[in-house]
Amino acid sequence: MMLKNRYIGFLLVLFSLSFNIKTFGQEIELQLGPPEIGENQAWTITISISNERLQSYDNFPDIEGFQKRGTSSSSSTQIINGQVSSSQSITMTYVPLKQGDVRVRPFSMTVNGKVVSSQGTVVKVGPPIQRQRSRDPFRSLFDHSPGDDPFSRGGETEFVDIDEDAFLALTTSKNEIYVGEGVTTTLSFFVAERNRAPLQFHELGKQLSDILKVVRPENCWEENFNIENINGESVTLNNKRYTQYKIYQGTFYPLNAEDIVFPKVGLEMIKYKVAKNPSFFGQNRKEDFKTFYSRPKTVKVKELPPHPLRDRVAVGDYLLDERINTNDLETGQSFSYEFNVYGEGNISAVNKPIVANDDNFDFYEPNVTQNINRRSGRVTGSKSFSYYGIPKEPGVYKLSDYFNWVFFNPKSGQYDTLKSEQVVKVIGESKKNESIQSNDLGSFYDQIEFVDNSLSSTDSFEWVKIFANILILGMLATSVVIFLKKN
Repeated sequence: MMLKNRYIGFLLVLFSLSFNIKTFGQEIELQLGPPEIGENQAWTITISISNERLQSYDNFPDIEGFQKRGTSSSSSTQIINGQVSSSQSITMTYVPLKQGDVRVRPFSMTVNGKVVSSQGTVVKVGPPIQRQRSRDPFRSLFDHSPGDDPFSRGGETEFVDIDEDAFLALTTSKNEIYVGEGVTTTLSFFVAERNRAPLQFHELGKQLSDILKVVRPENCWEENFNIENINGESVTLNNKRYTQYKIYQGTFYPLNAEDIVFPKVGLEMIKYKVAKNPSFFGQNRKEDFKTFYSRPKTVKVKELPPHPLRDRVAVGDYLLDERINTNDLETGQSFSYEFNVYGEGNISAVNKPIVANDDNFDFYEPNVTQNINRRSGRVTGSKSFSYYGIPKEPGVYKLSDYFNWVFFNPKSGQYDTLKSEQVVKVIGESKKNESIQSNDLGSFYDQIEFVDNSLSSTDSFEWVKIFANILILGMLATSVVIFLKKN
């Protein structure tokens, strides 16, 4: 028996060492739930990341035989011998649909730009297990009813309503903006860390669809951040700790000077009443509903300052990244030039620079590439215009005479211009005359301006028409006679 205990102790030490090596040796880790669960138990997949902030991750896999229930998040910080280490985790909870073996196929997820993989596993789902479930501010205290437990108390249970410390809020990143400037709008549900009232989301997808019909302003372009997983984030408001659950986030760009008005909206939550005298066995909660309302919000929209291009310029904080395949050119030989606008703003509203052809260059319509990033409450990206040009005259030219782009910067409150800094040197013979000759349509068209184009009368040709008609009638009569003689 003592030998057996020593062997078990050795295995526990070995397991502990391997666990420590795994934790400190890897920054990102995928953890799968237990190999066996009851039909009334949950199974999980957890993403853990150490000493780095969890910024992005793929959708959790769909598993046949399991149904996704939702995600939860946690974070921790440790100080050991003066060294600070932190970790974050996101957990997706799955519930089994029936008893039996559920195969979790191998899968990969991209976390903070890195690919992590799992070999998969097989989960055995057995009969329901009688157990007390953990407490959660967004779930019930207990999930079974008194009829499921032979030890439940008889008689009616008295339930009381606990005041919740939670609220719904619609917030904006700015209170005043210019036409075309973006304002990030966030609809969140806040729950105080000291809240004791059990709350739970109720038909959130359906409610959110109805809410957005009211929230979205008609006079704005929208960039939706597309929140797929609602995860709690710890924040401090008025020196008080809350958990923020972002329900919707998007950036709106006004198309005119009308103020953006966000009306009051309501979100219905499940709020449980709890038993006045709770017992270990029996029903300790009763489902009820409560609607939380946000306050209305108005964002003032200002006209852009006077400018000849005020109605056509983009609004944002932009920079120029330009590229050219070579600065030494030859007449008649094509070259490529990329005019790339990048920064923060409504990337979709960025228009191509107006480029005029002259006797020195021919520029063709550009190929356009657009990238938009929606992250951390900001919309950034780039829009590149790739041109092909043909020089026609030798010489030294500044491309700033051909490529410039005007925009309005709301941070400085002024118009600005992005200009090319490229200088090209063109050698070779002039191609201007060849261009003119290629546009020559020939001597026939050259004589058009000198030929009389006045209308002429056709009366002199009437006798020709009469003679032709008589000839046709004679031929028709001859044909009739020949036909009759044969018959």
